[in-house]
Amino acid sequence: MTFGRFFLLSLLLLAGFAYGVWRGHIDVPPQWNPWAPLDIRLAPNFLTTYKLRRLQDDRDLCEQALATSDLDYVAVPDSTPQAGCPVENAVRVRASAVRFNGAFLATCPLAAAYALFERHGLQPAAQAVFGQPVVRVDHFGSFACRNIARSNRRSQHASANALDLAGFRLADGTRITVARNWKGDDDSARFLRQVKAAACDAFRVTLSPVYNAAHHDHFHVDMGGFGMCR
Repeated sequence: MTFGRFFLLSLLLLAGFAYGVWRGHIDVPPQWNPWAPLDIRLAPNFLTTYKLRRLQDDRDLCEQALATSDLDYVAVPDSTPQAGCPVENAVRVRASAVRFNGAFLATCPLAAAYALFERHGLQPAAQAVFGQPVVRVDHFGSFACRNIARSNRRSQHASANALDLAGFRLADGTRITVARNWKGDDDSARFLRQVKAAACDAFRVTLSPVYNAAHHDHFHVDMGGFGMCR
């Protein structure tokens, strides 16, 4: 068999397998099925990004995904809180396995990505470094109808598609903040670097104090259309 024929046969077999999975004729675990709803409880893999994108315009699929998370949330109707800044397919996140300093508005993909980050990134980092969980997350907010600094382009905050994470409180009361602990070389600084790495895995964009001075006191995370980890 020539290479060309072997390649064509391989493509046909792969297409047939994909069709079988899509139609439900071939049973595969949901985390390896591109068309199965995202399950926050399962460890992320190379299909997770695709599954998060599917949530963008599908409220029903969003509800299925968030139902597998620890988030305490309420769906909110599409609206335009401020002129020029519409918010669609969003939820208001009130709590999760942790407390927040305040509820925040988030697009479904952002809420789902945060839930993945907390379960599979933030809490494992806290256990690895301190042997105890994070019980509270402090943030600087999500929705803000504004442009990117020194730009004519809308910020992801303008559609509630971004969140600024500022600090974390451990079960024993220890408080760790990006502003105070990022530059250190102790366990708190090591924890924050692990948190940043976990955020880069969960969100499309993660900006830390490494990026610029404007981010000296928080991690900006969003689900925008391009990838960046700085």
